[in-house]
Amino acid sequence: MYDNTGRNAEPYQQPIYSILGCHAEGEVGDVIVGGVLDAPPSCKTMHEKMMYFWTHHDGIRKMLLQEPRGRSSMSTNLVLAPCDPRADAGFLIMESDEYAPMSGSNAICTSTVLLETGMIQMQEPITRFSLDTAAGLVGITAECEAGKCKSVAFDNVPSFVFALDKAIDVPDLGLISVDVAWGGMMFALVDAGSCGLKIANSDATKLIEIGERIKRAVQKQFVPVHPENSGIKGVTNFVWSHPLEVGSDGTKEAVNTVVVSPGRFDRSPCGTGTCARMAVLHARGELNVGETFRHKSITGTEFINHIRGTTKVGEYNAILPTIKGRGWITSFKQIVLDPTDPFPEGFRVGDQWHMPAEP
Repeated sequence: MYDNTGRNAEPYQQPIYSILGCHAEGEVGDVIVGGVLDAPPSCKTMHEKMMYFWTHHDGIRKMLLQEPRGRSSMSTNLVLAPCDPRADAGFLIMESDEYAPMSGSNAICTSTVLLETGMIQMQEPITRFSLDTAAGLVGITAECEAGKCKSVAFDNVPSFVFALDKAIDVPDLGLISVDVAWGGMMFALVDAGSCGLKIANSDATKLIEIGERIKRAVQKQFVPVHPENSGIKGVTNFVWSHPLEVGSDGTKEAVNTVVVSPGRFDRSPCGTGTCARMAVLHARGELNVGETFRHKSITGTEFINHIRGTTKVGEYNAILPTIKGRGWITSFKQIVLDPTDPFPEGFRVGDQWHMPAEP
């Protein structure tokens, strides 16, 4: 190697991350398949692995998701060895502002990559396996044909409601009625019409700004704690919803959009958000076990879902949700970090990243 004067220079090692680009119903969920060592053996659960990477190697997440290598509307998944002996693989979910315990679109992306690359052997017409996540074990049923993963249905962890119609005082907005539910992540859910909004690109700026304001108010006034893992607490995502309707085929359906921090829309219907919405609908008596529920996104894509049963999580009545969607591999790429790069953890600029002033 030579430096910029042409003289011999000391060689350096440049980290290389092997990544497959993927999206599920429009939401980007790239998958890291090489270049990152697993967490140490002292991490006995995927949640412990998640916290290890968050506290010791968070620069990887920032480098891959922030500019100039990433963008605001994407997530990245890290395939690791599972901790649960029943699982075939484990994965961690990196988002712009956090590591998510579970994500539906990212589970679909990761499953699609594992099957179409042969990391998990594909069986046609149906392949079944399990993924270990920081939220718990997730069962996968994939429809496969001619080497292609045509769809992925995942049996998510139990989902339940912490509060219905909770009054939250939001500065400059007054009292807002909010539902709070767990679907693999903690969600605050609000009917868009109650705030004079509709889920459409024409209202995008208001949906994001007001959604982030309501979420921050919820975070200050109500802190739910998962009854089986006290390390999972606090609302981190926000759902705008439209009322439940009956579609042309007689099935129940609704439109939603999830505001993901630091302020952008999930391009898919959001799998964990769908589970939280189903828990709310079931608690209100609007969605029964076995009924088909179609959840649509702001881009028009949809997940097809049902409640396969009920259970208890601590003191909470919970549902067992199943979500079905599609994923597509979009690229094969290697991301590198030059040691002279001035942005090893990337950066954010306000034209693309919602960066509100602190209230």
